[in-house]
Amino acid sequence: MNSMNINLNEILRGKSRVALGGHVRPDGDCVGSCLGLYMYLKEQYPEMETDVYLENVPEAYRLIHCTDEVKNKADPKEVYDLFICLDCGDVKRLGFAGVLFENAKETFCIDHHVSNGAFADHNYIVPDASSSSELVYRLLDSKNIDKSIAEALYMGIAHDTGVFQYSCTSPETMEIAADLMRKGIDGSSIIDKTYYEKTYIQNQILGRALLESMLILDGKCIISVVRKKEMEFFQAVPADLEGIVSQLRQTKGVEVAMFLHELAPQEFKVSLRSRGEVDVSEIASYFGGGGHVRAAGVTMHGSSHDVINNITGRIVLQLDHRASEDVEGEAAESDQDAAV
Repeated sequence: MNSMNINLNEILRGKSRVALGGHVRPDGDCVGSCLGLYMYLKEQYPEMETDVYLENVPEAYRLIHCTDEVKNKADPKEVYDLFICLDCGDVKRLGFAGVLFENAKETFCIDHHVSNGAFADHNYIVPDASSSSELVYRLLDSKNIDKSIAEALYMGIAHDTGVFQYSCTSPETMEIAADLMRKGIDGSSIIDKTYYEKTYIQNQILGRALLESMLILDGKCIISVVRKKEMEFFQAVPADLEGIVSQLRQTKGVEVAMFLHELAPQEFKVSLRSRGEVDVSEIASYFGGGGHVRAAGVTMHGSSHDVINNITGRIVLQLDHRASEDVEGEAAESDQDAAV
């Protein structure tokens, strides 16, 4: 079923047991969309057994209701009537919950990643949407969205739009945010506590990442690497790294930010951010990852130098292509002026 024909009531019809899950290392949009939909289903379909599966929810997001009901382990023998996958571009990104997706009698994917290949039985994939939380809102009956659900969805939208600053923020996104605010939520508090507020450890690891960063490609690309030994020194966890790559991208003159986090020897999680001149989703997809034009990620193997060199090569290809297009455009304009 394609995105234009999605009706939540039809998909849920006849289902007794439903599971929800999101991507590994859940971010604000993943948690917001999963918990928002989870609470809605529990309230509007009380006869249906509903469970939500995620890796450990970061402390900052635990102000959202029902985070204490999230399941962190999956029984490989469990079979649900429907598994709803949110904010996830492929089955592998579901992590431990992937087995539940594979076992389910029916599957449904709600996502906004351009790299999503529509891998479920039903797919609601809108790459132009600001977030998966926005897509969840579109599927729900607004009059049945209470304050707790609104808080979850608002958090998700705020996080994936960079607090309504990124280009993915459409007029419809702002209208949805306004409707959620009318449910009585404290939007400013949600943003402050889940997006801006940092622990001492998070500030320390951010400081280290900024201090050790380096500019390449004539200042168009900035790179930083955090290794396991540094994580251990600061007693940091992966969730403490959220926001570092976006901060790197704020550097004046930088087009692309690349942040490497060492997962294991010769294995790195790479986060990419772009101002728009480079399509980082294309680069991530080339190496087996995915994401959006301006925000993407991939896990790669090899030394940090190998990873950086491989990704930098793809960045250069796009920058050179863009430069040649600009030259051709200027030449065409010059020919037109000469003709006049």
